[in-house]
Amino acid sequence: MSTLTKKRLFVGCLLCVLVGYVAYLEVQHLHSEVTLQADAAHASVPDVAVVQPKPAPPTLSMTLPGNINAWYEAPIYAQVSGYVKMWYKDYGAAVKKGDILAEVNAPGLDAQYAQAKADLQVAQAKYGLATVTANRWRSMGKSQAVSGQSVSVQNANEQSARAALEAAQHNVDHYDALEQFKTIVAPFDGIVTARNISVGDYVGAGSGNMNANGTASELFTVADTHEMRLFVSVPEVLSYVLKPGLKARVTVPQYPNKVFTANFLTIAKGYDPNTRTAVTEFTIDNADQKLWPGTFASVSLSAPAEGGIYTIPTGALVFQEKGMQVVTVDAQNKAHYKNITVGRMSDAYTEVDAGLSPTDHVINNPPADLLEGQTVRLSVPEKGYLTTASSSDDEEDDE
Repeated sequence: MSTLTKKRLFVGCLLCVLVGYVAYLEVQHLHSEVTLQADAAHASVPDVAVVQPKPAPPTLSMTLPGNINAWYEAPIYAQVSGYVKMWYKDYGAAVKKGDILAEVNAPGLDAQYAQAKADLQVAQAKYGLATVTANRWRSMGKSQAVSGQSVSVQNANEQSARAALEAAQHNVDHYDALEQFKTIVAPFDGIVTARNISVGDYVGAGSGNMNANGTASELFTVADTHEMRLFVSVPEVLSYVLKPGLKARVTVPQYPNKVFTANFLTIAKGYDPNTRTAVTEFTIDNADQKLWPGTFASVSLSAPAEGGIYTIPTGALVFQEKGMQVVTVDAQNKAHYKNITVGRMSDAYTEVDAGLSPTDHVINNPPADLLEGQTVRLSVPEKGYLTTASSSDDEEDDE
């Protein structure tokens, strides 16, 4: 084979390779366009995950904080000014009604009491003289020895002396009552939960003991703890279960393994506008004196839930100008917005009172740009941590 023939053969092969490469590039370009169009068509349909509404649990439960107070609790203040002579009951002492808690030495009051009794004696003497004088003038008036005007004056003097005597007697009674307050007694059977005085302390009438800050405090606090009052602020969404016969399970920090039973007593028929809660009062029997006033309590309430309520993930909610909505998917995989009425809400789940049926397919976490009637593609999540956790939760709920 000649050299020229070899060159022509080489050039021919090279041209064939170039033509084949160009053809390959064109085929790849066409394939890329088809793939791109397919990807664009696929991307135009959003992938969504759907859930079905589940019936709400048959029992509604909630745990709330509460405060335990005594059945009666009385801060006791001084009614006379003076110095503490002696106190007889200390912290934790059990007292009966009328037991002496302390005595106050009030020399100023004693002096005023003595003065009042002396004034009473003066008034009694003046009234006796006025009575004798009036009787004489009335006798002389009958014989016309004196004028009627003079008799009237003496009668008025007698009445004035009687009024002064009564005023002096009332003043003595007033100081006599104050003298009784020198002895401070328990107002009812109970426990002394506070003693804020010592021997020699100065106490003021009606203001208690003056402490180092110059403010007044009660001398004693006596609490009747045979039964306790439990106060709980209940949210308005749960207030419908608060009625006579309701019982609550109560635990306190000092007895973590003991459950106390509290009985519903009453509810403040009004909500605090700041917290949307109503103060609810329960009673707890405390015959064994285990519970103390001021204890923090964890209160568990449970009651039958209303029927016809379903739960959906909170992430499925759509906040629109028309109100709360969800997005459902029909048999043709078309998205539709539905208005719903929501009830209780939590971070994970929300109760739907109206607007959904158990056969609806609700989009969980719908895209923000999803339009009414738009076609969607249903996706099945891969089994993983979230699916396992959700399944575990469902199993626990079933149990």
